Amino acid sequence: MTNNADVSRDKLVADFKVVMSDAEELLKLTAGQAGDKLSEVRSRLNDRMLAAKDRIADMEAAAVEQAKKVAHATDDYVHKNPWQSVGIAAGVAFLLGLLSGRR
Repeated sequence: MTNNADVSRDKLVADFKVVMSDAEELLKLTAGQAGDKLSEVRSRLNDRMLAAKDRIADMEAAAVEQAKKVAHATDDYVHKNPWQSVGIAAGVAFLLGLLSGRR
């Protein structure tokens, strides 16, 4: 389930970046247009895009930090229990071998 959540979150971030890119392009294309309302909308959109970019960057930084914590915990476990780790790796390799051999 965590893997599905990670994939969904990654897809959401990628989709959001595409929307942000499109919005930036729209701002550039309408830069020459005159009008008080259009200027106000461009200004609000620009402010919101900057805030959204900051939040996405914070989310990415948190995800990287969490991944580092998991990697360190795994490394500590392997160092404390080397034979169990070897056994687990051998079991997983055996199961993968069985599954790939059936095809």
